[in-house]
Amino acid sequence: MANPGRSCPRHYRYSPAAFARPADIKAQSLYVAGGLYGNPFALEAVLDLARREGATLVFNGDFHWFDVDPAGFRALNETVLQHAALRGNVETELASEDAGAGCGCGYPEWVGDAEVGRSNRILQRLRETARGFPDLRARRGGRHMELVAEVGGLRVGIAHGDAESLAGWQFSQEALRERPERAQALLAGAGVDVFACTHTCLPVMQDFATPRGTALIVNNGAAGMPNFRDTRFGLATRIASEPSTQALYGTRLGAIVVEAVPVRYDHDAWMARFDCVWPAGSPASVSYRERIASGPGYDVEQALRTGSSTGALSRAA
Repeated sequence: MANPGRSCPRHYRYSPAAFARPADIKAQSLYVAGGLYGNPFALEAVLDLARREGATLVFNGDFHWFDVDPAGFRALNETVLQHAALRGNVETELASEDAGAGCGCGYPEWVGDAEVGRSNRILQRLRETARGFPDLRARRGGRHMELVAEVGGLRVGIAHGDAESLAGWQFSQEALRERPERAQALLAGAGVDVFACTHTCLPVMQDFATPRGTALIVNNGAAGMPNFRDTRFGLATRIASEPSTQALYGTRLGAIVVEAVPVRYDHDAWMARFDCVWPAGSPASVSYRERIASGPGYDVEQALRTGSSTGALSRAA
């Protein structure tokens, strides 16, 4: 493993054809929440969203990251694992003592070396916490990397990364803008109508023409951190027959809507918790505190990339 944090092990990989199978779960309403990043207040907000409409909930990886305090680590892990939960690169690396992959993020070239190094150090500290819970490490390591759901006849592929790797960046907003043809091929190979992912930290919703018709890639960015400039909430993906009054943006595929729904957690409580465990100068504070405080330099208009063929929904105020 030549470049920890950039290179990924072979066991991270799978074929797009892994999604071309009968659905593992069927739901009337489905929430997909990736990237909690150890935020317990975001976890409570996601649970409340799903509970209010009796929706099925899937956590698609990286539910751990900033939660290096043992009590918080255990509580978050036990709650998440009561639901369908796929492993991301963080959970995969926590289940192992092999440091060769670093954080397992598979960072592309546009991410600087300093940031990659800080992420590797965050994972090292989190692994120290995880060693105190061997039973939880074993349960995480045994989680699947991909899942197929069905909502109102739509086939939904779910993974942490893209359609060929749990740490893949082909479905990042950058790659979908610069290399849409690669994403289109992967989406077609997966044989799904919607592919719900996370991992790359910035949200995007983009449609493509495939042999099945119009299909959609929806990346929720992060459930546990702000995703847009001057905001203080995370995002989850919602797929259902009726639109949500809370949706920030979305689009329609036939009779089903696919939406980005705000995860409105207690911002002040989360900032206080974060600063307690990751003080100024720590790797997580340097890399993430500004984003957690006020969001990244990214706007809602950059995330929604659907054509008129899918009938984009109006954004909620």
